[in-house]
Order: sequence, then structure tokens, then C-alpha cells
Amino acid sequence: LSDPSVPPSGVSCSGCGAELQCGDGGAPGFVPADKYRSLLSEGPAGLRGAVCQRCWALAHHGSALRLRLPPEQHRRVLSAALRRPPRHGRGPLLLYVLDVMELPDPVLPQLPALLGPDVPAAGVLVVGNKVDLLPADCRGHLGRLRQRVAAACALAGLRGAALVDIRLVSAKTGYGMEGLVSRLQRSWKCAGDVYLLGATNSGKSTLFNTLLRSDYCKSRAPDIIDRATVSPWPGTTLNLLKFPIINPTCDRIFRRQERLKEEAAKTEDQLSIEEKKYLNQLKKQGYLVGEVGRTFQQQKSNTEIDFDPDMLSYSMDEDPRDPPKKHEEREEFTHNEVKDARWCFDTPGIIKEDCVLNLLTEKEVKLVLPSHAIVPRTFILKPGMVLFLAALGRIDYLEGKKPAWFSVLASNLLPVHVTTLNNADTIYEKHTAQEFLKVPMGGEERMKEFPPLVPQDITLKGIGTTEAVADIKLSSAGWVAVTAHAEEELLLRAYTPKGTALVVREPPLLPYISTIRGARIPGTPAYRTKKPPSFVENLRTTGSR
Repeated sequence: LSDPSVPPSGVSCSGCGAELQCGDGGAPGFVPADKYRSLLSEGPAGLRGAVCQRCWALAHHGSALRLRLPPEQHRRVLSAALRRPPRHGRGPLLLYVLDVMELPDPVLPQLPALLGPDVPAAGVLVVGNKVDLLPADCRGHLGRLRQRVAAACALAGLRGAALVDIRLVSAKTGYGMEGLVSRLQRSWKCAGDVYLLGATNSGKSTLFNTLLRSDYCKSRAPDIIDRATVSPWPGTTLNLLKFPIINPTCDRIFRRQERLKEEAAKTEDQLSIEEKKYLNQLKKQGYLVGEVGRTFQQQKSNTEIDFDPDMLSYSMDEDPRDPPKKHEEREEFTHNEVKDARWCFDTPGIIKEDCVLNLLTEKEVKLVLPSHAIVPRTFILKPGMVLFLAALGRIDYLEGKKPAWFSVLASNLLPVHVTTLNNADTIYEKHTAQEFLKVPMGGEERMKEFPPLVPQDITLKGIGTTEAVADIKLSSAGWVAVTAHAEEELLLRAYTPKGTALVVREPPLLPYISTIRGARIPGTPAYRTKKPPSFVENLRTTGSR
């Protein structure tokens, strides 16, 4: 399928930004040679807008082709981009995206070193993403989450003038996004280009795509620029993708504020059938929902900009087909539109080391990463009992005088099993890589290459029956909030796969999460689950004035 004799195209993949080429099937930007030649034969417009084989596989099959792309290459691309000469006489604004569930963020401490003294940045705006996935454990939980993000920034040496702001959003459901756009527009006069930074799988590409469809982007850009590939597979953005930022003139800001006021006055009952249907879908996906609108562009019948399967229509067992004529009809920016433009760049994800996702297949990653609002699962354990989170984490309650509560926050697709200390090893050996524990999957052959679980002893002292003392974070598989009687000392032993990080998070992210539960299920250590209601931003609640 490859042909090393054909030189690279000089054209970027519209999904990941890698240079399209047909010479190396294991390198970024690969397109099968026959398809590559077919696109070249159409002239300059042929490759423009096409996606590489990897992006095509991600978009249509949810599978990621293995690529030879070491972490050093990610850092090199990112470092070179940040050291470009300042545009418009101003340094870049860095938009750092972190997954709030991953706090303390493993990559944030690397940020000062990555920037270095020779990067004239205008500052860092930190975006805590995926807040929609976390249930509210009490009133004001978002304020507490913001404090946790601020503490992580301070610990990483990011404070004072260097820290422009902290925003909590959901790039997926739109919550907080209009506020983020307004904040970014206020930074126009003191910043040049904008760079999205963050660890792999922090939701950076989803944020890029949402900003592309917002008032932050030039009005014609979504019609011209394809969206970044969004997939649960870590490191989907391999090079730099960009869109032009709209100049927030006084007139535009006024018109935007008028639109936001008009939308905030609506109730859910006033939405169209299609809008209600879309809103209900978002409510199923997250606890916090918002709408991202556009002021400066008339809505078209189809506002969703996605990869066209005919743009690069091949599969592993099909011959390439001739592309449609619409390649020649792609719009382009005019010189005047981009000559003085400021750009928003999506950068390669920074690889998280010691992360369990690095050990998993794409099918397993889809099960482990939460895609819908997390429903907390609480269990009451006595000393001598063991809790399994799939086969990726295990917590033994070794010593204590009283029962304690263990609340699991992880993908709803991951099974949780409670057993006794005497039976735990037998269950792990018998059911690992089987349906009972689910992940990893693949039977004995899979486990030959999967690292064993390694233990770490943890001592905790309870602070009350309604407030967790700490989270035991089982790498990126999820965490368990431990709640115990006041002054009660617990000895626990937690396990994660060898080479992955186990973190005791104090204070816990959601300290009152054990109270979000139903009645005890008779004869079991489990409580019935309880899912809090969703909250919709930008809509007036019925009956309010």
C-alpha cells in the first residue's frame, strides 16, 4: 500500500494536521499509494480537505492505527510552535486544557519547563474540562472544583500575572463555553495567536471543534476548515491545526450580548422540537449542559461539520473509489481575510506517562473513559473485604474497627465487584480478561502481555460519616472516595497495574459523594444508585422571572 518513491505532499491532513504522504504506512499522514495518486491527479484541490488513513479509521471505525511517534516528537513540534516570533507585537495566549477528573493534572507541572524563558507568552488561561461528567455532591461544588484547579496551578508554579484565568467547561455539552468565548475575546488586545495545550485525552480537540463553531471563530471558517479528529484514543492531534479568530469589535460584542440575552430569556418549552431533542441527548450525556450559538452567521440547514466519508472513501478490504467532484468546489479564504489574522492552534497532546490508558487497546479505552455522566456507586465494606474496579484496580480493607463507605467514580461501563480477602486472588486469576471483570479483555493471551497488579499500603483517618477523607485514584481508570467514622483509622492496600500511577488525593474532589445514594440493597454491601438531575445553562427555568 505504501510507495516510498513518492515525495510528501506538503498538504496537511484536515483531521490531525500531519503532512499527507504515501511513503510510510507507520508514520503520521499516511494515505494508501493508490488513493494518494488518485487525489494528486485531480490537481491542487485533490488532496486539500482529505484525511489520512488514521483519521479516517478513527472517524468511521473508532479504531486507531499504531504509529511510530515518540513523545519527544510531540514535544519538539509543540516547543517549536511556541517559539515562533510574536505576531502583532504580542506573545501567544496559552489555553491549557485539563481534565478535572485527572487532578492533580500530571502534565501541568511540565508547563513552565515546556515554555521556558524564551517564550514571550501573554499568559496562560487554564480550562478545567469535562465538568459535565461529575455529579454535584453539594451546593457550590463547581466553586470547590475551581479551587482545586487553582491549587494545582499554584503547585505547578503557575500563579500571579502568568495565570490569566481559570474556567470550568464541558467542551462536549457546551456548558461554560459562551463564558469562555467572552473571556477570550477580552484578551484580544493583550495577546497574539492562541495555542491549545494539554495532556492527551483532556478534550482539547473537542474544545477546538466547539470554538470553531462559536463566535470566537471567523464566520466563514467553519465552512472551510474541517474539524479535528475527536476520538477516545490518546494523542489524536498529531500536528498543528488552526482557525482564524474573529476580531471582537465593539459592534460585534454588542450584537453578541444581545443574542445571549435573548437566548437566556427563553424557557425549555419555547424551544423547537429539534432543539428539545438535542437538549435531551445532552442531558443524558452530562449533568451540566449549555448551548453554543453563533451571532455572525445565518444558521444553515446542516450546521454539523464532520468528515465526509467520500472525501477519503476506502476501507481495509475495499479498493479506493474515485473521489466526488465536490473536491473542486471547496471554499478558500481570501488574502484579505487572513493577512492580519490571529489564529487559534490545536497542538499535539502531551503524553501522560504512568497512565493505564497506554496499556489498553482502543476497544478497552472506550470502556474505561467515561462518555456519559458518571453515576456514583457506593458500597459499605468491613475489614477483610475487597473492591475490584474491573481488573484495573483493587482496594483491600485490611484493618479498622468499623465499616467504611467506598464510593466508585468511574465509567458506568466498568464493573465493580466486592468480595472477601480470602477469595480476591482466586477471582482475579479466574476472571481477569473475561466478561466478569471486563477490562482488559482477550483471555489468557491478553494477560501474557499485561502487567500484574502491584500494591501500595495506605493509612487514612476518617473525618465523619458524610464526608470522604480522600480519593484513591487508580491511574486514569477512575477513583474511589473513602468515607469513614470520625477519628477511625483505616489500613488499606490499593493495587494498579505495574508502571501506572496510584494517587491518594487529599482533599477529595467530591467529598460528600457518599451521600448521593439510594437505599441499601438487602443482603449486599451495595447501595442503590442515584443520579442527580441535569442543569441547563443559558435557559430560563419555568416560572422564573
